[in-house]
Amino acid sequence: MTTSERRKGSAAIPLNLGQFLNDEQRQTLSYLEGFGWSLAFIRRPLFQKPMVIVRNPDSDDFSMLEVDGTLLEQPDIILRH
Repeated sequence: MTTSERRKGSAAIPLNLGQFLNDEQRQTLSYLEGFGWSLAFIRRPLFQKPMVIVRNPDSDDFSMLEVDGTLLEQPDIILRH
């Protein structure tokens, strides 16, 4: 089964991060960036809260920033490669 690309040109990291990250997430992201982590992408499913995905530079693993700013190291999400 072939699936079509649904993003239609949306950037993985939007320019207007303030609309997608709350204060707790911004604070945690800033802290993690001090250790080399980076914002990988923000998944924006319809009618749901955005999912903020960060990448660990040491293991190349992906984690998710919860709404309260905590880091979920093994999120229950499927990543496309």
